[in-house]
Amino acid sequence: MTVTPTPRPRLGRMLLTPEQARLLTEPTRSEIIRLLAQRPATTSHLAEALGRPRGSIGHHLKVLEAAGIIRVVRTRQVRALTEKYYGRVADTYVFPEVEGGGTPPLLAEALADLRSSAPGPVGFLTLRHSRLSEEDAALFEMRLMELAEEFAAQEPGGDTVFGLVIALYPTLRPSLPADDDEEAV
Repeated sequence: MTVTPTPRPRLGRMLLTPEQARLLTEPTRSEIIRLLAQRPATTSHLAEALGRPRGSIGHHLKVLEAAGIIRVVRTRQVRALTEKYYGRVADTYVFPEVEGGGTPPLLAEALADLRSSAPGPVGFLTLRHSRLSEEDAALFEMRLMELAEEFAAQEPGGDTVFGLVIALYPTLRPSLPADDDEEAV
C-alpha cells in the first residue's frame, strides 16, 4: 500500500508592515518563522529544535501571533494541558523597503548563512546584471518568486538544510549604450 502525503495548502504572500518586519529582525523569531515553513509546531518542538527554553520561545510566539505573522492552526489535548500548534499565515513574507539604506534583514541573514556555511556539498553563487524594462523586470520577479516558492515547497529529504537567496534589484551600475553598428562585431 502506497501512502501519498497530503500536499500542504498554499498560503500565499503577506506584505509585512515596517513594524512586523522589525519583529522578524530578531534572530530567534526569524528562526521560528524558518522552522514553521517546514510544518506547524508546538512551543516544545521549537524549543528543542532551537536549544532554547520553552518560556523564551513561548514569549516570541506570543509576539509573532499578536502581530499577525503566525497563528494557532490546531490544538491537541495532552493530559490536562492544551498543546497549541503554530503555523505561518503566509508562505512568503514580503519585507517593505528599508528606509535610509542599510542592509535588508533577509540579506543580512543570508550573508551570515553564507559566511558560516556547513561543510559538504558545494553551493552555487552568481551575480549578473542586465539592462531591463520595468515590464521585463516584473516578469523576472514573478518567475523568480515562483522558483523560490517551488524550492520552499519541496518535501524534506537528506540531512542538509540548503538556503536559497534570490534578489532582483535596480543598481547604479553603468551600461554601454545601444550599439549603433551591430555588424561591426
